Amino acid sequence: MIGELIEKESIDISQIIPAEQNHTEELRDKLNSAQRLGNEFKSKADISFNTKEGPRTVSTTVWSVTEKYIQLKNGIHIPLSSLLAIEF
Repeated sequence: MIGELIEKESIDISQIIPAEQNHTEELRDKLNSAQRLGNEFKSKADISFNTKEGPRTVSTTVWSVTEKYIQLKNGIHIPLSSLLAIEF
């Protein structure tokens, strides 16, 4: 796990910033697997992303993955450019 573990309700989207390196392409397969796990099996993934206060990790289900964002429950969108790691 990278960074502090937080609840998805604690995500402040205004604090999310791009990661030093864009990991979108190397995480693409994991993003698609996390979406499938969330939609078909209601399984959670640990998603680490970059914020102004440092890395944060949230354990939640992934609802969808678009070209630029990962969508979580309650309409929370995290930019793919801010992702650091995904684990399940």
